[in-house]
Amino acid sequence: MSYDFAPLFRSAIGFDRLAQVMDIAARNTSTASYPPYDISKTGNDSYSLTMAVAGFSPDDIELVVQDNTLIVSGRVGEQPKTGEVLHRGIARRAFERRFALADHAEVIEARMDNGLLSVSVRQVVPEALKPRRIAISTGAATSESLPVEAAATQLATVAA
Repeated sequence: MSYDFAPLFRSAIGFDRLAQVMDIAARNTSTASYPPYDISKTGNDSYSLTMAVAGFSPDDIELVVQDNTLIVSGRVGEQPKTGEVLHRGIARRAFERRFALADHAEVIEARMDNGLLSVSVRQVVPEALKPRRIAISTGAATSESLPVEAAATQLATVAA
């Protein structure tokens, strides 16, 4: 399935990354369910990813941010032999999950507590992208700042 973003691009500027993210999401038809996770909004510009990683230690988990993508992967370490396993209900298998990050989102911290991996993400708007007021000048203000002779010459040129 493909989407036509032409109407969006006629009236919006800088949303070309949105088309790329939508295309990647449309191609990813497999819905992996392991490990389970939650994404929560914890503030105006902060989010939390909580992932159930029972049986993994912090050394078994790797977090990488690359090209606005958070990659969470887990590798299986050596399990100590403690006897014969009669039932394996804890799925301790390798995994890789990818999460698209918005522009200017940064991972603040990652913690592991009671088998839950918590990753804090914050949206940081750079000063250059924050709204700023633009002063509007008028023709009168320009001529007042000129010396009197230059202003008279400019007015004579405009009148002619």
